Formats: sequence, C-alpha cells, structure tokens
Amino acid sequence: MQELQLSDWLPTTNKEVKIRGWDALDVILFSGDAYVDHPSFGPAVIGRILESYGLRVAIVPQPNVNDNLQDFEKLGTPKLFFAITGGCMDPMISNYNANKKRRDKDAYTPNGDIGFRPDYATSVYSKILKDKFPDVPILIGGIEASLRRVTHYDYWSDKLLPSILETSKADMLVYGMGEQPLREVVRLMQKGVPFSSINTVKQTALLVDGADKIPKNSNWEDVEIQSHETCLKDKKAYASNFKTIEQESNKLAARRIFQKIGDKTLMINPPYPTMTEDEIDASFELPYTRLPHPKYNKRGPIPAFEMIKFSINIHRGCFGGCSFCTISAHQGKFIASRSQESVLREVDKVANMPDFKGYLSDIGGPSANMYKMKGKVQSICDKCVAPSCISPVICSNLDTSHKPLTKLYQAVDSHPKIKKSFIGSGIRHDMLVPEFNKNADPKELDDYTEEVMTKHISGRLKVAPEHTSDPVLKLMRKPSFSYFHKFKERFDKINVKHKLKLQLIPYFISNHPACEAEDMANLAAETKDMGFQLEQVQGFTPTPMTVATVIYYSGYHPYTLKKVKTPITAKEKEEQHRFFFWYKDENKAWIRKTLNKLGRQDLLKVLLPEKNEKWRKNKPKGDAKHTFDDAVPFNKRKNKVKFQGKKNKKRR
Repeated sequence: MQELQLSDWLPTTNKEVKIRGWDALDVILFSGDAYVDHPSFGPAVIGRILESYGLRVAIVPQPNVNDNLQDFEKLGTPKLFFAITGGCMDPMISNYNANKKRRDKDAYTPNGDIGFRPDYATSVYSKILKDKFPDVPILIGGIEASLRRVTHYDYWSDKLLPSILETSKADMLVYGMGEQPLREVVRLMQKGVPFSSINTVKQTALLVDGADKIPKNSNWEDVEIQSHETCLKDKKAYASNFKTIEQESNKLAARRIFQKIGDKTLMINPPYPTMTEDEIDASFELPYTRLPHPKYNKRGPIPAFEMIKFSINIHRGCFGGCSFCTISAHQGKFIASRSQESVLREVDKVANMPDFKGYLSDIGGPSANMYKMKGKVQSICDKCVAPSCISPVICSNLDTSHKPLTKLYQAVDSHPKIKKSFIGSGIRHDMLVPEFNKNADPKELDDYTEEVMTKHISGRLKVAPEHTSDPVLKLMRKPSFSYFHKFKERFDKINVKHKLKLQLIPYFISNHPACEAEDMANLAAETKDMGFQLEQVQGFTPTPMTVATVIYYSGYHPYTLKKVKTPITAKEKEEQHRFFFWYKDENKAWIRKTLNKLGRQDLLKVLLPEKNEKWRKNKPKGDAKHTFDDAVPFNKRKNKVKFQGKKNKKRR
C-alpha cells in the first residue's frame, strides 16, 4: 500500500491548504466530530462529495468555542458557503445518557475525551459564523439538523423547539443523506445562481420571510402542518403533525411541507428518490484514506473509528420503521444497496491495509440483512404511505430474498487475505422466521441463518426483540415476541446440528411508551424462563423525529390521536429498568414488594423462587446469561427450555 501524504486528507489548516497550492477555498466544513477520512463518517463523506464536484474544500473538526474563536476565522472566507454538521450523532446523544447525565467519553474524539463538542453544536457553530461572516451563506446538514428540521421535542431541555433553521440562523438545511441535494446546489452555484435564489432543490429546507413570496413549483403538491405557535399551545396539534411529516419523508412522490414559525414560513422540499446503485457506489469509492487525520496521532485512538476500522457498510436505509428509531427518518425507508463489485473493491482495499490481520469486523448496515431488498412491483411502492414494510406484517410486495446477501458473504470470504468476516450489525431475526415471513422460502431463510451462525459470528449473535409485551411491541412496530421464540428454536437446532456453543444476545428497551411495570415484570420472567440473564438493555431515550418521542411529549399517538400512557418520571423509569436486573441482590426485596402489590405472585415465583433465593453468584461470561431454577415454568414452558442444574452441568 502506497505511503500516505498529508495532502491525501482534506486540509484542516492554512498550512495544509498551501501544500495543495490553493489560494482560496470554495467551501469550509465545520464538524462536531474529529476528522476521520472514512466512508462511515458523515463529515468525511460530505467533504469528499463536495471535492468530487470540483470544489476546494477544507474541514475544521471540533472548533474551539471557548476561546477567542480563532478556529472559525483561521481559514478565511469561502467563495461559496460554509457547511456545518454536528457529527455522526446528535451532539446531545454524544454528550448525555438517557438519564441526562453527562457522559464521561465521546466516541468521536481522540482518546474518548469529552469537552470538544458543544451541546447543540450545529446551532452554536452557525451562530458564531453568522456573526463573524454575515454575508456568507451557511448550509447545515447531518443527523442533528436533519431530525430537527421541524418543530420537535428536545428531551434535554424538556422543551418544544422550532426548526433548527430558526435557532441556528442558517440559510439552508439539507436533510437525509446529502449527496444528491448537494450536487444540485453546487451545480446551480457553479452556473452563477446566487445562493439566495436556490430554493427549489429537493431534500432541502429553508425559512422564507413573511414578505417574500413562496417559490412556485408546478411539479409539487403542497401541504401545511400546524404552526410552531399552535404546537406550543396544543400537544395534540403537535402530535398530529408527525403523521404528515413521516409519510411525506418516505414517499417517492412527496408533497412540499409548510409550517409557520412566527412571521416566517418553514418550507421543506420533497426528498430525492432513493440513490441508485451507481450513485451509492460512487459515494463509497471516493478517495478516502480510511484513517483519522495525522494531527491526532499523539492524542490517542478515536473509539468510533477503532470499532469500524475493518468493517464494510453495504447498504443504507431501513424499512423497519421502528417507533423509537431515527434511521428511516434520516436514511430513508427504501434500501440503497451497493453493488457486489463495489463492496469487493473496498474489501480488497481493507485487506491491503498494513495492520489488517485478516478479520473483517462487520459486513452490514442499519439492519444487517436488508441488502438488495426492495418492492417486487415498483408502482405499488410508489403509492405506499406505510411507515414500515414489515409491521404489522411483512408486505406481500416486499422481496425479502437473502440470496444476494449470502452470495456476497461467500464472495467476500473467497478473498485470499480474508480469514473470517463477521456480522457485527444487528440482524432482523423476524425476517428469518417462516411463520412471520410467510412469502419467503423457508429453506432459504434457514440457509442464511446457518451461514451466519457457522461462518460469520464469534460466540454470539445480536438480535433485538426489544420487548415481550405484544401491545408494547405493536406500538414499537415490532412483531410479537412469539416469533423470537420461533427464531430461538431454529438457533438452538443449528447449534446442536453443528455442535456449536453460540449465544443469542437479545436487546431490550424499558420505559417505552405504552410500557408499564407489569409489562417489565413479564419481560423479566419470560426471558428468565428462556434462560437469559439480561445485560444488553437500555432505557428509552426520546430523540427528535420518532413516533415514540412524539408520544412521550404529547401523550397522543400521532396516527390515531388517542392517548397513550408513558413512563415520564425518573422514579417510573428507574423502577421499570430494575426489572431487567432481577438477579441482583439489591433489587430482590423491591421486586417482591412490587409484584405482591400488583397481585402477580405467579411472576414472583418465576423471578424469585424460594428454593433459589441465593441465585448463582458466580456469573458465567457473556451478555445473555443462561440460568436455572426449580420454579414453575413461565408461560407453561412453551419453548421447552432445558435448564442446567447441579446434576446436569452440560451446556444446552
């Protein structure tokens, strides 16, 4: 592999700009993340995309906002515009946990150091630049801007905030994946069109002053949602907005959305169609170094980079539409898949990196097994407004064939320098259950599951049933927990068939809207009876632009406008979360008291049977622990779990 030069990265200083022989810059990009020149890092993608359009681009990663603000002036004035992204995650997620406690690590900063990313980074950076360069256009994008493009609930301030265009004072917002709208914005500016006149580019949003005329576009239909001021006064009105926003975000022929904010009008133009294979291939094959900028060499490793250093992203988008997830809101409901040839070219590049040892950490995407999946008849998808293609049932028009993915895995593994390729991304286990995925070939589903279990995991397979309560799962847009039982049966059979000792690692959420203490007690009892001791769990965190967050703040489901009970107080949240850890001594007295109060002695007998009150203290290794007890089995032991006891120490 050819030795890299400093000029192989986008410039971050005046010295690096001069190394390239440039006397001026077209775009200066500010980012809340450290600069990692890798296709999995959004700021790098945006920088490389702009560069591919022939622009001279520099990046200012994690500018200091606590000094004389020289980082914002050091590169001068760009010819076209400033671009801003808060980073790969919403800065508030990066800075705080679900309990609003400040994190002690930032995964996108060298050494995991904190303090290099301000809260609400996009708005902070934008207001500084607007103050210092009032005549230079500012374009914002990335997940923070994308998911805060309309009136939204901000969990950390516990307030309803207007579009980030209002709070940041930026001139334009690009939502979703930025390649297509940026290409058009740059094309128009290179033709000489003033930035202020660019107002009908798809997948962009702007604030139009009351005195200005709304730009006309005969190709688009328009829809107006409740104003920001109305939302502040009426939570039900705020909830009603979300149905329109979500449906229009996922349509292939969407309407333009308007919302009044004071005397201004927010205008959100319709999204672009899903990227074609050629388009997404081109994005991933830009000249990334795949490494952090050399300026960080002495500061320590960047945790997020170390995690994905030898991974391959094969697609974008997710048609799951889970109520608590923002993936479809940002990346889209429809899957944009790379060609097998493009993936293999990247595999070859990774395989020839100096420190590569032969192991790919992940071949995946938002959901690992959605590669190449799409509608069988495109015209049906064109008219669809359903937020999910697999909830409440798998759409009969959805092609869920896993053959292209299985073929891709096998092609990757045939590379002479690949010893093993792992699947680190979460797999949608429900799509591998014939009883749920009724239109699929059962043998094909079993073949894929077997391929993954025998060749692409090391000890554990991560899946996310999220809950055991059917009412909660329905609101989550997840299938019944009965399908997790079905999947586990298949998992166990393959384990036995190949004499493996693999673990199934289920992920669960507490405190989700519609979830009550009794639901969590049921979850604890049913998973214990299946042989799991849970540790891979999390509390629900309200993030902008999800169904669950709208319900959390308003109390209403945006599609039905019916009330939904939601855990709000810290006490409610803590108590629900404690059920995950029924096996800890400090929780047992509380669980006994709570279940007696609820009249659920049946659950108490499962969780805390008298004979095994001193439950095994020396916990085995792993995130989902296999347990045993002599209690009456939960749910009539439908899954026929074999427990290990003193006389039978063999693993299941």
